[in-house]
Amino acid sequence: MMQVTSATSSAQAANAATSAATTKTTAPTLDYNAFLQLLLAQMKNQDPTSPTDSTQWVSQLATFSSVEQQVQANAKLDSLLTSSNLQDAEALVGHTLTSADGQTTGVVASVSVTSSGSTANLVNGGTIAITSGITVS
Repeated sequence: MMQVTSATSSAQAANAATSAATTKTTAPTLDYNAFLQLLLAQMKNQDPTSPTDSTQWVSQLATFSSVEQQVQANAKLDSLLTSSNLQDAEALVGHTLTSADGQTTGVVASVSVTSSGSTANLVNGGTIAITSGITVS
C-alpha cells in the first residue's frame, strides 16, 4: 500500500497564498502585450529631431527579449506540468484507490485531468478526487 500526497494540491495552496498576498499589495504589473504596446507607442511618438538614446534603445530591446523568454519558459513549464499530471494519472489505472476519508474504494478505470484537478473514475461507477491522503494499492 502506498500513501499519495498531491503535489498539485500543494501548488494550489501556494498559488492561493500568492494570490492572497498579491491582492493585499496590488502592485502594478505589466504583461507582455502591454509592454509591446508601450514600446511601439514610444517608437511611433518619439521626436524625429531628438531620437531615443541608443543605450536606452538597447536596454528596451534587452528587456523585451527577457520578457519574451519568460513567457516562453512559462508556457513550457505549464506543458511539463500537464505531461507530469497525465503520467501520474496513467499510473493509477488498474490500481485500487481509497479516498482520504476511507468511504470510497474501487479499481480505477480511467482518470480525468482538468485544470481544477484530477478525478479517478472507478469501475463501479464511483469517482474519487485525486488529492492528498488517498491510498493506492
